[in-house]
Amino acid sequence: MILAVDDDPGGLERVERELRKRYEADYGVVCEGSAEAGLEKLRDLAAAGEDVAVVLASQRMSEMTGVEFLTRAHLVFPTAKRLVLTNMGDRASEKGLPAGEGVPEAMVLGRIDYYEPKPGPPPNERFHEIVTGLLREWTKPYRSELNAVVRVVGERWSRRSYEARDILGRYGIPHAFYPVDTNEGQELLARVGRTADRLPVWVLLDGQVLVDPSNKEFADAFVGEAPEGREEFDVVVIGGGPAGLAAAVYGASEGLSTLVVEGEAIGGQAGTSSMIRNYPGFPRGISGQELTTQAFQQAGMFGASFRFARHATGLRRVGEDLVVPLTDGTEVAGRAAIVATGASYRRLGVPELEALNGAGVFYGAAATEAPALQGQEVYVVGGANSAGQAAMHLSKYASRVTLLVRGGSLEAGMSDYLINEIQVTDNVRVLLNTRLVGGGGEGRLERLTFEDSASGRIETVAAAALFALIGAEPRTEWLPEDVERDEKGYVITGTDLLHGGQPPEGWPLTRAPLILETSVPGVFAVGDVRHGSTKRVTSAVGEGSIVIRLVHGYLEESAERAGRHRESPRVGSKPAP
Repeated sequence: MILAVDDDPGGLERVERELRKRYEADYGVVCEGSAEAGLEKLRDLAAAGEDVAVVLASQRMSEMTGVEFLTRAHLVFPTAKRLVLTNMGDRASEKGLPAGEGVPEAMVLGRIDYYEPKPGPPPNERFHEIVTGLLREWTKPYRSELNAVVRVVGERWSRRSYEARDILGRYGIPHAFYPVDTNEGQELLARVGRTADRLPVWVLLDGQVLVDPSNKEFADAFVGEAPEGREEFDVVVIGGGPAGLAAAVYGASEGLSTLVVEGEAIGGQAGTSSMIRNYPGFPRGISGQELTTQAFQQAGMFGASFRFARHATGLRRVGEDLVVPLTDGTEVAGRAAIVATGASYRRLGVPELEALNGAGVFYGAAATEAPALQGQEVYVVGGANSAGQAAMHLSKYASRVTLLVRGGSLEAGMSDYLINEIQVTDNVRVLLNTRLVGGGGEGRLERLTFEDSASGRIETVAAAALFALIGAEPRTEWLPEDVERDEKGYVITGTDLLHGGQPPEGWPLTRAPLILETSVPGVFAVGDVRHGSTKRVTSAVGEGSIVIRLVHGYLEESAERAGRHRESPRVGSKPAP
């Protein structure tokens, strides 16, 4: 359903005309002439079991503002998208409104999704662009099931079933999951001639059946098997997060043969974020999965190649090439290499909870799990932006979300807009100075135990799910020793490699390392894996784009060195630096 409310008859008539003209074939359109009538209609729709996708409300109404109305509507339909309709000049005349009820402030606080002037004489394409965008966001989980190209049968609370849902969601592949103990699950197994002895079972649109496939088998089924033998490229990017994808876009678009090697799912840690609100150019916010999937498609459009579900296991120089062996036994080579492996969430270190990983305990935001937690008690561990974003996303489904923070405040690690959003969300609470010490359950998470570090008080609570986002550790254990790292494992680059103004020991060139270059010439590092980087998606993308200019320079100087070497006498001469 789409519901619109405005107590101005002329304004409501224009909105209703536009909504019915464009959307009535697929959605029920309901329009009400007062705020109270709108709230009553929402309660009736909820009682009737209807779903409301988008609610539109005029900001200027006599009974209450549009922001106030949409705040109340959210209590009835938490997942409905909320659009404030304004008149020209409304923003300038909002002084004196209660806190949070001004339109721009309400958007920052997460009380509304967006605002747009009321439609005028047709055409009103800008209005429809906003409404259609909100409908697209709302329908995504529903569309995934209806248009599923993969159907998975598995145990609801098993780690492998969670991994299946997670990887399909992160790649943006429409899918449906059926617990094995449901009629739908049993019928699908019978249809494809399989049993519940080994799960999960994946049924692809073309009829292919995969029984508990590895991530590599999944990737090969969707993107084709990687060619055997070593392949050579201008640049090999190790890591498919925002930094690696940006490097792939710029490298491929500027004529470099570019390969991206990604060991898990496209998007890296950022791809699990339910909503990134401060990425430039997306005022409504954008999910990490949507942002990184579009970057992946963009890189592919320019000709970048990809190897999914394959980890790099090393890096060595062979002549002018940098060779990267992969976990599938193959090797790839590039004239330059970019390390963009990012960082993974730090483990909790609580044995009872580690045993339930994927069965109620999740590392990362796990956006695909949120709808299954409707009306339940959920906990999030962490005090940075990723934890705050996860808490806000989960609050649309869970009865209550509790954020467990080891420190004494949120200000040290979280953006101000997220702190404000959390403070005004009724079903999100924050417990500071809190340390997770235990938990458990029969086959799935059922309880958590945490300690108040200020008072020493220990409390055990019922919990349906726990999402851990407690800092990160770099993925650099696969790199050779001559790639210098700091004490935490982050790759050191550029001027940070200099000691007393001199390059590191063994540096073979006369010039100093370039700004994003490591201690090995031609090997660069970008994004969260780099020592001293700003842990933000925007900065990772910036580094990924900048590094390609450096790669061009390195390849040019390599060609010059090779030319000078070929022209010089071989006997009694030294290679050019």
